[in-house]
Amino acid sequence: MFVDSVPTVQFKGQTYRMIHGSPFDRGSADSYYGRAQDPHWYPDGTGHGTRVEAKDMSLAEMREYFRGYEYNEACGDKKHWG
Repeated sequence: MFVDSVPTVQFKGQTYRMIHGSPFDRGSADSYYGRAQDPHWYPDGTGHGTRVEAKDMSLAEMREYFRGYEYNEACGDKKHWG
């Protein structure tokens, strides 16, 4: 039997897989670090391979990015800089 070990998050009736570099991950990271929304993601993991910019993202990928940002904003998890 195959067991998927990737953690998931339930948010607004959807399940998101917490894969490093995914649109959800990048949205939540931008929120965490106090950055403006800038939809993007990395298919090979954050900082690896080609960064996919908003102009090249599907509607589903854009939604996932914005949900990740919204999720982190709702959680209030922010980087403390000092």
